[in-house]
Amino acid sequence: MDVVSYFQSYEGYFWEWGTDEDIPDSSGYNKNNFLYIPNAGTISYRVYLIEILKELADQGFPPFGSLLLVLYAVQENYLNLDAVILHINKAENKLPKRITDDIISASKFLGHLNKLKPSFKKGQNKIILLKTIFKNCHNQLSEVNSKLIIKIFEINPTKLSEAAGHFKVTLSVIDRDIKTLALLHERFPTTESIIEEMKDFVDIPELQDEVIEEETTIETDTDFIQELIEEPKTFQVGSLIQRIWSGLKIPMRHLSPGEQPIGGVSDMTNKGDFSRMLLSEFANEDEVFMNRVANNEALYIQREIPPEENVFERIILIDTSLRNWGTPKVLAFASAIAVIKHPKAHSECKVFALGQNSIPINLDKVEEVIDHLNLVSPVLEVSQSLEKFFSEEHKEKDLEVFFITNQENLSNQKLQKVIHENRDRLKFLVTTSAEGELNFYKHHKGTRKHVQKIMLPLQELWANPPKRNQKGENNNSPRSKKADVPLNYPILFPTSKNRIATFLYEGEFFILSSKKQLLKTYLSDNYYNKNYYDQYKIHRGCEVLFEDISVRPKGQFALAKNKQQQFILCHYQPDKKLISKLNLNTKEYSELNLSGHKIPHQHKLTYFDKNFYLHQIEIPYNYRINIDGDISLEETFDKVNEMDKNNSKVETELNKLNNIGVKILNNFNNVGINSEFGLVISNHELTKNYDNSLVFYRNKYPMKISAQQNKNRFTFSEGSEIIADSRGMLTFKSSHQNVPEFYIPSTEVGYLALASHIEFGGSEYYLPETTLLKIRKMEDMMLDYLEPFIHQIVEYGTEN
Repeated sequence: MDVVSYFQSYEGYFWEWGTDEDIPDSSGYNKNNFLYIPNAGTISYRVYLIEILKELADQGFPPFGSLLLVLYAVQENYLNLDAVILHINKAENKLPKRITDDIISASKFLGHLNKLKPSFKKGQNKIILLKTIFKNCHNQLSEVNSKLIIKIFEINPTKLSEAAGHFKVTLSVIDRDIKTLALLHERFPTTESIIEEMKDFVDIPELQDEVIEEETTIETDTDFIQELIEEPKTFQVGSLIQRIWSGLKIPMRHLSPGEQPIGGVSDMTNKGDFSRMLLSEFANEDEVFMNRVANNEALYIQREIPPEENVFERIILIDTSLRNWGTPKVLAFASAIAVIKHPKAHSECKVFALGQNSIPINLDKVEEVIDHLNLVSPVLEVSQSLEKFFSEEHKEKDLEVFFITNQENLSNQKLQKVIHENRDRLKFLVTTSAEGELNFYKHHKGTRKHVQKIMLPLQELWANPPKRNQKGENNNSPRSKKADVPLNYPILFPTSKNRIATFLYEGEFFILSSKKQLLKTYLSDNYYNKNYYDQYKIHRGCEVLFEDISVRPKGQFALAKNKQQQFILCHYQPDKKLISKLNLNTKEYSELNLSGHKIPHQHKLTYFDKNFYLHQIEIPYNYRINIDGDISLEETFDKVNEMDKNNSKVETELNKLNNIGVKILNNFNNVGINSEFGLVISNHELTKNYDNSLVFYRNKYPMKISAQQNKNRFTFSEGSEIIADSRGMLTFKSSHQNVPEFYIPSTEVGYLALASHIEFGGSEYYLPETTLLKIRKMEDMMLDYLEPFIHQIVEYGTEN
């Protein structure tokens, strides 16, 4: 297929080439520079389309009509897909049933694409989406043919004029475009299946958020509002926000020019160039025509403007003076959060508290709202700080400022003067009152206009404030958020038995765990009895190097470092005939399809002499895979014997890691103090053994004091906390300021350790290879840390 055949348009088909004379093209050919669907809208400008095709050339082009339908479906603004399908149905008088059935499947697939979140359809993610769905698609052009089309177009872009001439559409053309999408619907029957395939295609942080693990909680804006309502200190603010949302009429964001309606009546205007005037206007008599033009009554067509970023920066100023204290201040914060967290608000918003000075604040967490509600300035009014904000701190013109203050403050002449002088940038003025009245004013063309009044029934909304949970009561609300845990602790994690692969690289041991973490571990070389060492291996715990590695657990793995000392994970999937590399530091990913290579089934992936290899023992050849750069494969006959010897040694060393690992407590519940004053975690009591070691035994005594659970945080009534990390660690935070924070591993069997940031006691299994921790006896560590922690709870906590 050549350039003309691929870009060929057809009479009566759903898309056409168009020319926008105001959009220059670097190729020098300015005609046929965009594609559109009649009576529906623009699909894409040619410049952007060519860039997309260059990205797709490596895997081969899909049918051109299929690509255009997908590009139209992934546009963010409202799309009339029904109008497109109607065009296709009208292309032929009567379509056979197989094509009409395919049209139904194709439209469902386009609907799935249209429902994807905007983050999947922007920038590089959009390219990844196109590569994912069109990989090995039906009617796909070869890589060689695709690259040739791009090359010929770049040499002679005027050949496109031949493709713009209309041919009569045929059933084969419709079938080619629609069949491809219908088969894609079979491959991707849901929106989730598209997301899952994209996740496998490459490691993208935005996509990782879409596939949620069981323990993960997403904190949306509505969840945040609910948290405000459930917290007694912010209940008054939170309970007002949804009521304000229901009546709020101010614009939540400015549509950029590229998001305005395109085509039809919505795109007509009474001002413009003569070249844009409707032809029907010229049908009027000369006198009528001139009169319509002079009175701005003639109709013009606006051209589509390429999307632009919203240039306005939205800022909210909250008055914290003495006159805005009490109920007006509660209304002020509720109004600010209502604007920031409005479901239709997509742009970032900065917030400042105005007092003696302007102080930047955040209102994204409940704790932040509590802290800032207590802000109060000793000044009576804020005219001075407001003037300074505009004249010294923010001189730029492209601001959209909200100023929220008490209605009574507007009578102050100084404040009135500052507001009037800065009315071009102070777009909205919001006033509050002790009776629950909110007034919204807008400055437009130098005048202040009253937009709306909202009367909040405070007595009704504040009638049922929440009560604090009773001590020991569990709070398992899905809206509650997990306590953050660090990547590593002063001591090592216990090593789980579940793992995907183990590696030996330059004398160091690494484990790819089933939780998709890269762990580093080691075996102690500080031994005196070799027989004992060979039998028990003196294993140690592990530290986490990387988490959330995007990798399938099936296949073979090898690990190495590149020249920049970054970790490279190589993955070989014989069943898929696929080999890939992932840079764990930068997340760069590359893969290679091995379908054209006849690789013996017994070849295994291994690392040797600064390269990865596919190798089989006693076979005189292997395949070398580079570590640096994009992945490539090269057949070689080098160093086969040396590789066999090295692999044997590596296997012997890795066997030392076999059968190691402990059972980790990760289903945490029932935390508290039992009747014998022992600390209980998930029905296991922390007990001092006969040799002063610390172990977990099954609890045999009734609970006396229970902790309140909020996800992985367990809080006692007097304020002490235990934070559980499902990877195998417990963090202890006492309410007594003289008891430092300390850590204990959470394993069901074996001797435990206890460590702070400066001291360590217990099993050496948890001691890092290099550490500055001071080594102490376990009985002393328990005396200084664990016992005071328990004593504080027993002394001041509330019993069940």
